[in-house]
Amino acid sequence: MSKTNKIINIGIVAHVDAGKTSITEQFLFKSGAIRNLGSVDKGTSQSDSLAVEKERGISVRSASASFEWKGIKINLIDTPGHVDFSAEVERSLRALDCAILVLSAVEGVQAHADTLWKALRKTNIPTLIFINKIDRAGADTDSVIREIKKELSPDIVGLNTVLDEGTNEVSISDLNSSDSFDDLNAEFTESVLNNDEVLMERYLNNENITTDELKQSMSQQVLDNKLFPTLLGSAKYAIGIIELLDAITQFMPTAKGDPSAAVSGIVYKVEHDKTIGKIASVRLFNGTLKNRDMVFNASQDKEEKISQIRKLRGQKWEDIGILSAGDTGALCGLSSIKAGDIIGTSEGIHQPVSLNAPLLTVKLSPLKTEDYSSLVKAMQMLTDEDPMIDLLWLKEERELHIKIMGLIQLEILEHILDDRFNLKVEFGSPSVIYKETPATSGEAFEEYTMPKPCWAVVRFKLEPGERGSCVIYHSEIGVNQIAKRYQQEIERTLPLALKQGIYGWEITDLEITLIGGEHHNIHSRAGDFAVATPMAILNGLKKTGSILREPMLTYTITGPEENLGKVISGLTQLRAELGNPLLLNDKFKISGTIPVATSLDYAAKLSAITGGKGKLSTRFSGYRECPLELGTTTAFRGISPLDRAKYILKARKAIQ
Repeated sequence: MSKTNKIINIGIVAHVDAGKTSITEQFLFKSGAIRNLGSVDKGTSQSDSLAVEKERGISVRSASASFEWKGIKINLIDTPGHVDFSAEVERSLRALDCAILVLSAVEGVQAHADTLWKALRKTNIPTLIFINKIDRAGADTDSVIREIKKELSPDIVGLNTVLDEGTNEVSISDLNSSDSFDDLNAEFTESVLNNDEVLMERYLNNENITTDELKQSMSQQVLDNKLFPTLLGSAKYAIGIIELLDAITQFMPTAKGDPSAAVSGIVYKVEHDKTIGKIASVRLFNGTLKNRDMVFNASQDKEEKISQIRKLRGQKWEDIGILSAGDTGALCGLSSIKAGDIIGTSEGIHQPVSLNAPLLTVKLSPLKTEDYSSLVKAMQMLTDEDPMIDLLWLKEERELHIKIMGLIQLEILEHILDDRFNLKVEFGSPSVIYKETPATSGEAFEEYTMPKPCWAVVRFKLEPGERGSCVIYHSEIGVNQIAKRYQQEIERTLPLALKQGIYGWEITDLEITLIGGEHHNIHSRAGDFAVATPMAILNGLKKTGSILREPMLTYTITGPEENLGKVISGLTQLRAELGNPLLLNDKFKISGTIPVATSLDYAAKLSAITGGKGKLSTRFSGYRECPLELGTTTAFRGISPLDRAKYILKARKAIQ
């Protein structure tokens, strides 16, 4: 930990266009970290550094910034707001001690904001809420606050109020500047007392309570995730920025950590520099790192040497030489590092939380055949930066396949490949990613004992798991039956064996139990069990049968009441499930679930139906069973383990 400064590691999250990056820019300017205020609209903001971010005016990568406010060092991570770049937010959440959720005073609680809130609560990250854009026409902070209490949490406490909202003369005033308990805002007092039984009892008994006691209680409740301060402002006009900075230093937790303990850190971002190579942004929870230290990458089980430790101060990188517990910095020289990797141990690091999942897969090709190897190399670099891309490189077929969150991500990827790598590419039509799960319970068996030298016999029990349970594996046999090193090889191979099922999709939501098998003291090798396991699993699934599952979205649609009938009719044709529509002020609001497969171009259809007045917000809700005739199967990529003879020859490198 820094000797002179306390450190606060805070993230700023929001639905797209809520104004996060503008707030970050104001923080840097007000704190003196930068001399000139940048603009998102003009492409001059500090945290939007990619060419595509400057051109499109949206953030697609998380950005780090450090500054000081009232003697406290603040490490800020500005995250993307568009749902297609949720993976960046997921990784950033693991590096945070606290967060700011930004909402628009006009749009209120949008779908992705609700998803972000749930993730923050799941990880117990203390959170400030900032209602931005109070200057815009249509701003209605009272309505937004009601919406927050209904959809996010009733346990919010307002710190200021707004005057002349929706105009250029908008201003805010502090609700709780009085030193007298009796003069404090009644709603503020009630919010704090509701979660403090001791103070509430004293209040009901007409005992004296000081403002210091009330504010001290509030501060503790914020740290305990029982209360969430809510502030108002306009980043465009720098209204409420000072108040928000003060709230960060007053209410948000400072970083904990032991500089002398074993190293523990998370890599929340990876960038590539043409001169330096990979730059890994790290939050260090425990321990100390120095230039030229060896660091253990627990995710990859390997050790590498740090060439340099840097930190971005204002607009310049500095070689800081040392990184201590509680701080963030950028490690250079780690050639194998990937975003999401854990260095040292996992002590103190938040468990991963999923905001979204890649729902589409797409094939990409270079426009020039001679650029194929360059495209492979570029995509491997981009996959290190965003492992969710899950690059699949089929050498024999000369095909590249990636997973994406949505069509905006595809547009951004095309731009990045052109701008960063000078590569022109074309994409195939995106396909929805389905999944499979066993239809019934059954056994999976394989006896791989010929042609020698080899010996691997495995028997598994396959059982359908609960929806969302993913894959649960355990062994019921001892090391005398199958040696420990061979059992470890089986467990290591299972994720690869489950990549493609009977219908060509990843197998999930199942329980696998190793119930039998044997090794041979002379003929067995670990690789034999890596060959036998996929053959057994696919044979077992052929017996149990496989159920196809399709990804679903939760949607909310608003629009003019006169268009409701056409909207409902269209949704029904798309196999959507509909809730009861709500009607208010000549507008409707309807929510439900809809298959990804039928809704890829629904935003454009809704715009046409409503004359551009309809609004659609969606978020991933999970997978559900899909009739085979309504879904899609895909051919097995490579040689299927069901083609036993050919698969064994391939595994033994007897054929290409």
